[in-house]
Amino acid sequence: MTHRSDPRDLALHGVRVLGFPTSARIAERWGLDTDEVDEALLDVEATGWVRRLEFGGSSGWSLTDAGRAEGERRLATELDRAGARNAVAAVHADFRPLNRTFGAACTDWQIRPTELDPIAFNDHTDRAWDQRVLATLTDVEEEFRQLCDRLTATLDRFGGYAELYSSALRSVRAGRPEWVDGHDRDSCHLVWIQFHEDLLATLGIPRGADA
Repeated sequence: MTHRSDPRDLALHGVRVLGFPTSARIAERWGLDTDEVDEALLDVEATGWVRRLEFGGSSGWSLTDAGRAEGERRLATELDRAGARNAVAAVHADFRPLNRTFGAACTDWQIRPTELDPIAFNDHTDRAWDQRVLATLTDVEEEFRQLCDRLTATLDRFGGYAELYSSALRSVRAGRPEWVDGHDRDSCHLVWIQFHEDLLATLGIPRGADA
């Protein structure tokens, strides 16, 4: 039976995974009550684990170093309580080669080398180049979904990533390329980054250590 995370732990975890989110954003992502999330974050703000910040006219929650460490401690406890450590580690091992494939595709979406500039910005005028990238993003979809399903079978909070990725990909196919890597929406790239961060946080692995 899948393990359901404590809403208070999800509130703190959401700040890390979603990056400068509002309480409403965290609540929406995991189906929580916004007031409950806000109350949980106000509690941990008092301990110095999160801060509410204003940036560029927007407000959101930011994680402190102490909050990051506390979040990982809670996730490690949850992982062992659920008996899911081996299952999550196995998914992470299978995710690493898929992540390299996805990362290369995203690089190609942003950069298209020319004879004069090996790191030239991709202006998306080469339809064949972009279609090759989109074919790769489609190719990884099913394997990504399978990995998410394996995780969700043990930890309920991993639910949703596959659906968000597929939804973004459908938008791309419908002629909205901003859904490949837009940072102001649940784009393919943003959802992938959040999933990866969730895995790293759950296993206590520093970012970049699994490259």
